[in-house]
Amino acid sequence: MDITSILGLLIGAVLIVFVGITPSKLGNFWDLESIAIVLGGTIAAVIASYPFGRLKTLLKHTKILLQGKKYNIGELVDTLVEMAQLARQNGLLALEEKANEIDDLFFKQGIMLIVDATEPEEVRSLLESDVDAMLSRHEDCIGIYQTLEARAPAFGMIGTLVGLVNMLKGMNLEGEGGAGDIGPAMATALITTFYGCILAHLIFGPISNKLKVRNEEELLYKTIMIEGILAIQAGDNPKFLREKLVTYVSQKERQRLLDPDAVSKSKKGKEAAEG
Repeated sequence: MDITSILGLLIGAVLIVFVGITPSKLGNFWDLESIAIVLGGTIAAVIASYPFGRLKTLLKHTKILLQGKKYNIGELVDTLVEMAQLARQNGLLALEEKANEIDDLFFKQGIMLIVDATEPEEVRSLLESDVDAMLSRHEDCIGIYQTLEARAPAFGMIGTLVGLVNMLKGMNLEGEGGAGDIGPAMATALITTFYGCILAHLIFGPISNKLKVRNEEELLYKTIMIEGILAIQAGDNPKFLREKLVTYVSQKERQRLLDPDAVSKSKKGKEAAEG
């Protein structure tokens, strides 16, 4: 489970309340009408910008934000190397039974394509088209949050302008609504800008960035999968295949994937030395 989204929101809220505002003055920053203008206007702008078919997917994103790192590169590499060994020993047809055990439909499709002797160029084209469609869907979802991030400060400014117009219209230097009321009225007008900035930079912006991270993780996972499947079809040596696939990950992760036993021994050695 990845709690960084919740943790970041909590830390930001605590800093704003206890450092920037102080709890005793928290009531000064509550204005229901300002919330309605900013939040309602932002949501209305997004509804006007996207069809309901895309908007209904927003509820699924909570799970994506909290699920943690879903894709295990090491496990994928091990599976591909195992399949490469099986294919070299018994031929590509031997992978059909293995493919039926795979839950990932994309992975299963790729293996079945090479089992059916599909041309390598066609295999790559089909799988990459699937990835492109996935990226397009993800970009649409990320775009919704980017729209929310952009619109929230704009409606905060709109609320401020509405407040200023009402304040200036109501000014009467000779009677009620004189100069003494300018300060409170100005503060109320500015609260909408405050709400817009909070929504944009503490909620919608971080969600957008987290979804980008998850998108990049899935893209890397499927890129490695495609290269592995094509290498199996080409009959690459399993050891060479592992070395080829680990080039997609960081140096530290690469060492662990190339020699997991050595890394495990190293950790045990350090623990023994510390003990």
